[in-house]
Amino acid sequence: MAKTRTSYRCSHCSHVVAKWVGRCPECETWGSMDEVTLAVPVTGRAGSSAAKVGAGSMIPTSPARRMTEISSTSSIARPTGVAELDRVLGGGIVPGSVVLLAGEPGVGKSTLLLEVVRRWAERSPEDVALYVTGEESAGQVRLRADRTGAVHERVFLAAENDLATIFGHVEQVSPTLVIVDSVQTMQASDVDGVIGGVTQVRAITSALTSLAKGHGVAVILVGHVTKDGAVAGPRSLEHLVDVVLHFEGDKHSTLRMVRGVKNRFGAADEVGCFELREGGIEGIGDPSGLFLHHRSDSVPGTAVTVTMDGKRALLAEVQALVAPTQMPTPRRAVSGLDAARVAMNLAVLERRCGIKVGNHEVYAATVGGMRTTEPVVDLAVTLAVASAVLDVALPPDTVVLGEVGLAGEVRRVSGVDRRLAEAARLGFTRAVVPRDTAGGERPTTAPRGMRLLPVGTVAEALAATVRSRRGRADSSTDADRPSDRRAEGSDSVAVP
Repeated sequence: MAKTRTSYRCSHCSHVVAKWVGRCPECETWGSMDEVTLAVPVTGRAGSSAAKVGAGSMIPTSPARRMTEISSTSSIARPTGVAELDRVLGGGIVPGSVVLLAGEPGVGKSTLLLEVVRRWAERSPEDVALYVTGEESAGQVRLRADRTGAVHERVFLAAENDLATIFGHVEQVSPTLVIVDSVQTMQASDVDGVIGGVTQVRAITSALTSLAKGHGVAVILVGHVTKDGAVAGPRSLEHLVDVVLHFEGDKHSTLRMVRGVKNRFGAADEVGCFELREGGIEGIGDPSGLFLHHRSDSVPGTAVTVTMDGKRALLAEVQALVAPTQMPTPRRAVSGLDAARVAMNLAVLERRCGIKVGNHEVYAATVGGMRTTEPVVDLAVTLAVASAVLDVALPPDTVVLGEVGLAGEVRRVSGVDRRLAEAARLGFTRAVVPRDTAGGERPTTAPRGMRLLPVGTVAEALAATVRSRRGRADSSTDADRPSDRRAEGSDSVAVP
């Protein structure tokens, strides 16, 4: 026996209260409390069970099986044909899995998924893809498919926003891959709430997840994002799906990146690079060249480092420009870097190395629109600024790795072997690395053709790169260097 009790549950965080309130006391969301009816068991005495064993039990639809009887090959990932997307997914899409692809409007989600369904249909005659759109008509999707070359006879289009009708399309077509674009535009007629609301989105996601698990169909859901970049809707939406991907990109650049946030079938820190073009979207297997400025001669104020985006090593070029100013507060402009760490590096450079930048404007940026906040770029920023102040270029074949401490020491970084291998692959022959990395308990082995320059402090790094080349330049004739450049360097630098 059980009696019912009326309570109120938050549709955002599932917090339950006894009386209705306008704001959830747990997650502080307004207007998210819904009336629910809860069953309260009636027990004879404290600690006794609500029902006897066997009473009220139900026969399961599918009996439990031994683990040894369950085939492990049924959950093997199947490649989509898009190499960069397969990298993030962990090899491909697992049958019966649910993938949530979130991104800002216009970033290229629909274009990427059209390429996925075309490649999926080309795999074999048994692979059929169903593309359900709730934002566009079928004719509009066909126009985009014609422009990007994503037309295939085993790709079915359906312009629907009713969940029951989508289930009917799945029964008729029998696809192996279903695309729902987007989940915020779908509606379940038997669920209260407005289209795109938290109640509707959660109910639709739960139903599509049950469809994927019950029929072994891979489902990809397209989700919108908020102003903060998070997935729009309840937080529990990310817990219902198997994989959560974020599709990022700058509107001023054609570079697009797919980042794995959650992945039950592989690593969650992978990243895939794409380039959005007029004829569609293409994967970039070697994106390091996008963040380097290819030039024939060396320019002062530049340094190359290697950052880790997930498990992928990417070469990044840091550029610095230093200009004298009469303003009482010199300007510090930073693009693509952590402004706080750049300010710290400037303080270390002036206090520990004697290079005065207090009366100079400093501009620091990365090439190609790359954004990185890794501490490994500290030494590259420091050497780039010193190179700009001294007006001496770093060796063009040198890559710089290291975190800078407030005491002027160069600290070790993680993944040095992978970083150096990527730099050696692109033709770099020298690497400035922390001393404990090159000679510690597990010393780093330099790739073939690369020489390591271990340093312990920023001053040693300057002596091995910038000041060594400056000394050679000072020993040359006056005709080999402009007089104004020499004068500028002598006025702006105080060398201890």
